[in-house]
Amino acid sequence: MHAHNNNHRDIYQVARRRMVTHQLIPGGIKDERVLEAMGKVPRHLFVSPGMEPQSYEDRPLQIGDGQTISQPLMVGIMTEALKLKGGERILEIGTGSGYQAAVLAELGCHVWTIERITSLSIRARQSMQRAGYHGVKFKIGDGTMGWAEEGTYDRIIVTAGAPHVPEALKEQLSVGGKLVVPVGNVDVQTLTVITREKDGFHTTVSTGCRFVKLIGENGWK
Repeated sequence: MHAHNNNHRDIYQVARRRMVTHQLIPGGIKDERVLEAMGKVPRHLFVSPGMEPQSYEDRPLQIGDGQTISQPLMVGIMTEALKLKGGERILEIGTGSGYQAAVLAELGCHVWTIERITSLSIRARQSMQRAGYHGVKFKIGDGTMGWAEEGTYDRIIVTAGAPHVPEALKEQLSVGGKLVVPVGNVDVQTLTVITREKDGFHTTVSTGCRFVKLIGENGWK
């Protein structure tokens, strides 16, 4: 039994390496730390039971409740857009499977994550423990309002498509901090990066993307 487990882990190790070399690098991910982290996080522990063999494929997968675990490349693109050095305080809106939060934890960040669907949050917490990531803080509630009790954040990442940039999240950014959020209509969004400067906010847009809807007071109703 024990040998089988080791063997099994190795199968996924190869799948992870292939994901990095065949998806992330050709997809334009250059940040070595992001490539290294995604080469380590056991993505197969964050998918629905029975979906493990497909967990490193180049596509999003359903995780129940109409939600998805994002395509690996999109996780890479969003993580790279955060420009992380390690040690940042990060707020994630939309825990989903917990995979994105695990990548951030692997990168040495302090992570707070909010999910509106209770069952998903509980599953993500279990996956996170199985994968060996501790110290991530979970909350169930409306992510569009942020998590102001925990103070301000160096980075905020929104893993669902918003009709506009939620004001509450901009207010919870520290000066020099970045907010990465897909903004657009229901069918297609543009990945938007907002940087808080001393004198206001600076916005840049990058790639087109397609996420599930960001639901909440400050999002889609």
